[in-house]
Amino acid sequence: MVGAAVLTLLAPLAGCSTLGYYGHLAHGEASLLVHRKPIDEVVADADTDAGLRKRLEEAQAARRFASDRLGLPRNKSYTSYVDLGRPYATWNVFATPEFSVDPLTHCFPFAGCVAYVGFFDKARAEREREDLARQGNDTAIEGSAAYSTLGWFSDPILSSMLRWNDDELDGVIFHELAHQRVYVADDTAFNESFATFVQREGLKQWRESRGLPAAGDDSDARDDAFTALVLDLRERLRRLYARGLDTSAMRAAKAGEIDAFRERFRRLRSTEWKNDAAYDAWMNAPINNARLVPFGLYDRWVPAFQRLFVQAGGDWAVFYGYVRALARLPGKARERRLDAWLAAPTPTAR
Repeated sequence: MVGAAVLTLLAPLAGCSTLGYYGHLAHGEASLLVHRKPIDEVVADADTDAGLRKRLEEAQAARRFASDRLGLPRNKSYTSYVDLGRPYATWNVFATPEFSVDPLTHCFPFAGCVAYVGFFDKARAEREREDLARQGNDTAIEGSAAYSTLGWFSDPILSSMLRWNDDELDGVIFHELAHQRVYVADDTAFNESFATFVQREGLKQWRESRGLPAAGDDSDARDDAFTALVLDLRERLRRLYARGLDTSAMRAAKAGEIDAFRERFRRLRSTEWKNDAAYDAWMNAPINNARLVPFGLYDRWVPAFQRLFVQAGGDWAVFYGYVRALARLPGKARERRLDAWLAAPTPTAR
């Protein structure tokens, strides 16, 4: 969930490396910084809408819990607020070759390589998407309500984040602060799986601390099922592209796989999901390789981190020590260690 702000701070090595892009990012970042208001002041302002005041008070309680109980950084991140006046913080452009599910990457010092390029302005993102499409790539734009600078600046809560319910908002705060605790350049799956585990376990403990029951599992089960369906399509396409068919045959087979995916979705929606429409908008838009890129980045090794947490006896400091040890390993060694934790039986909680 690393947003385009990282690009503001770190000079790109590849992709969009123009002064115009630098200027766009610098202007977008500066606009956010100058419009931040301390949440304490927003809450105390008699003119603040009661609903906004309640949401921000809840978020600040979760922010304190993150440092007091989850061992996450104690700094000014998510203690200020910005009313963006737009639906998303950034728009991220994804691209793949026409016959590949592997994304075009963009690399930056310290942050490493990521599978998208971000913009504060939708029109600029659309121009980038069109340029990549003219080169023959599959492309997609995804709006991002959240935004992170990995702790380089004190990231605010954004008005775009308030479209989520309290659990989602609080969980994202935990997730983004986890990136500030441990982050490995060039390893998105590690970073996002770790932060997603912290988000889920942190939210569970946050609810328990207030005497609330565990959040319902229905939406999580639905989201997991949809992700599995998308990842299955991606693997089917990967195998198809490896067959080396001629262009016309490849395009026809690709369209056939996507049509079959739509049919599998319709069956799932009408049976197990009982006509739940949560993913209808996603499915009703054109589907290509680029739209599949974000799936699976966030949860590949979540069960491995769950096992590590149990091994740590539920002690966050010990757990972060284990995670930092993994982060110091070379990439392939780290992947083998995480795969071993995936295959291992879950330790008995102490």
